[in-house]
Amino acid sequence: MTKLERRIAVARGDMPADLVLKGGQVLDLVTGDLMDGDVALCDGVIAGTSGTYAGTQEIDVSGHILVPGFIDTHLHIESSLVTPFEFDRCVAPHGVTTAICDPHEIANVIGAEGIRYFQEASRHTLMDIRVQLSSCVPSTHMETAGATLSAEDLALLMHHPSGIGLAEFMNYPGVIFRDPEVMRKLALFDGGHIDGHCPQLSGQDLNAYIAAGISTEHEATTAEEAREKLQKGMRVLIREGSVSKDLTALQPLLTERTAPYMCLCTDDRNPLDIAEEGHLDHMIRTLIAKGTAPLAAYRAASLSGAEAFGLKDRGLIAPGKRADIVVLRSLEACDVQRVFCAGVEATMDAFARRKTTDPVARHSVKAPKVTPADFRAKANRETTDVIGILEGKILTEHLHETIAVEDGDKRPDAARDLVRIAVVERHGKNGNIATGFVKGFGLQGGAIASTVCHDHHNIACVGVDYDDMALAANRLTEIEGGFVVAKGGQVLAELALPVAGLMSLEPFETVRDKLIDLRAAAKSLGVTLQEPFLQLAFLALPVIPALKITDRGMVDVTKFEIIS
Repeated sequence: MTKLERRIAVARGDMPADLVLKGGQVLDLVTGDLMDGDVALCDGVIAGTSGTYAGTQEIDVSGHILVPGFIDTHLHIESSLVTPFEFDRCVAPHGVTTAICDPHEIANVIGAEGIRYFQEASRHTLMDIRVQLSSCVPSTHMETAGATLSAEDLALLMHHPSGIGLAEFMNYPGVIFRDPEVMRKLALFDGGHIDGHCPQLSGQDLNAYIAAGISTEHEATTAEEAREKLQKGMRVLIREGSVSKDLTALQPLLTERTAPYMCLCTDDRNPLDIAEEGHLDHMIRTLIAKGTAPLAAYRAASLSGAEAFGLKDRGLIAPGKRADIVVLRSLEACDVQRVFCAGVEATMDAFARRKTTDPVARHSVKAPKVTPADFRAKANRETTDVIGILEGKILTEHLHETIAVEDGDKRPDAARDLVRIAVVERHGKNGNIATGFVKGFGLQGGAIASTVCHDHHNIACVGVDYDDMALAANRLTEIEGGFVVAKGGQVLAELALPVAGLMSLEPFETVRDKLIDLRAAAKSLGVTLQEPFLQLAFLALPVIPALKITDRGMVDVTKFEIIS
């Protein structure tokens, strides 16, 4: 008997199922009804619902509600600071059964090898990791990344079973003004799925971007911006990460009417925030608490994502669908009790049975040894451009401050919350060091440094003491990348991320505990930000807000940028 014949026989009740979830209620995301009846699983697929079934294994879920597995529609696993295997173990118990990832961060360090690492890992994880192909490596011409991926390089990575399409196309000026290399990449995926990334783009420029075949967008930060993109046919992905928090702004727009075109994503979320709050389950709870109808929230968390990305085999608890199922006590609380990924329960034993692949990109931090003098501002005018942090956003303010020049240098001024920020090239390309000022950390002493620095992932460092900045930056080379907090010539806390300077080889619980120590060390320096390390990671991001695009394809920038 073939698998198909067996599934049909199980669905009719002619044969026992592999597993039956008995006695619960199923949330139907089409009608909104709660349906009584067993759910029968066969070979990782749902064979039957709304009936009485017998199985080789039976689990009593009486008093519980079954919903489809959650789909994170856009994220960078590297931002979880752990490998894909630890990410799987960390997040699947929160109900996430599909993760649509862009390995953009590791690709910017080692190129195609990083994408192939994720593709291979996806073959072994319990959750279904879908690996988009990174579209912008480097993300812009303004940065020094560790690798470059052309359209020809991407063509060699296509057709892997984990693939869906082209990941977020950040170079929207290149799309609008038809840059030749951009056109080659878009043509390669013509008719397929292409993810969007176009913050604040509107009007005819937005029309041009969407006309290129780009269908999703996770960068909308206001309801007005999201509404325009919905009206023009884009799927809007509500984002709630460790830094970028757009849920509150977009929540009023998510209704039962709009839910088919709205999805959920985390983009960048670390294990400490996952441990303290949750993942997509946290988003669902929060949306419902703010007044979103449960049907709309759960549609956005599963069915809408499945349809937006062409995953027709999931998103519903219905016959023939992949057996991705989350067992809850309460829809409102989204209190996950059990999770099944393609019929396999996400237990510690199941995670232990997985195969894993060897990590890549060791010893990737090749920065020059820096000295305290390297962090001098080398300035001759007092009027100073300053990055102004907007906590909870990756967008920044362009501030101007008057800072006195002393001995050819503008010194940090902790009393005014004006601290030095520097980017040190670490890929062994040119050894460049750029410096500037940032306001919003609250730093009163010492330094913080990181190799998680979007999207080029050079070393980013902030501090008020040049000696401590040099200590922290140089320590990153010694530990193969990560986070370092230093003060008074001593390292107060650190987290090694030896996989491309982005991911730990430790269990996610260890990473979580070290993040607690790092946060405490940062606060001891006066830092007031809730998430100082990922906030630092985005400060050197050479992303240009869509403020004004000239007819020559140039962008008038009103955001201070450090170009590494």
